[in-house]
Amino acid sequence: MIEAQLTLYYDGLCPFCRAEMARLRGWDKSHRLAFVDIALPGFDPAFLGAGMAELNREMYSRTAQGAILVGTASILAAYELVGRTWLVWPLRVPVLRSVLSCLYRLFARHRYTMSRLLGYRSAPACTDGACKRDL
Repeated sequence: MIEAQLTLYYDGLCPFCRAEMARLRGWDKSHRLAFVDIALPGFDPAFLGAGMAELNREMYSRTAQGAILVGTASILAAYELVGRTWLVWPLRVPVLRSVLSCLYRLFARHRYTMSRLLGYRSAPACTDGACKRDL
């Protein structure tokens, strides 16, 4: 079995996040990406050097070499691996990346509300209103 070049840790309760991971999975013809749902029971982020609060603020990823990427760095790396760098070209421009990183963190903080506003549907596994509240 071939080890993924990048493992993405995402919130599987977030409809937008699930849709984006599905899109990346569909583009990943060479199977360079792996996906881990941090919302699954028993997930422990300790090996990432972060707690759940940090993983809920920004997407984390881990390269095959063990490097931890956070936020827009994870997004850029994933899109590069699936050959879609052109979709995230602004992340390569330092001034734009700084602004987009701030916007990304704001979006991530309100991802459940943003998912709903953008028309993404809640996960069938959502219970007790967990998908309806912002972090």
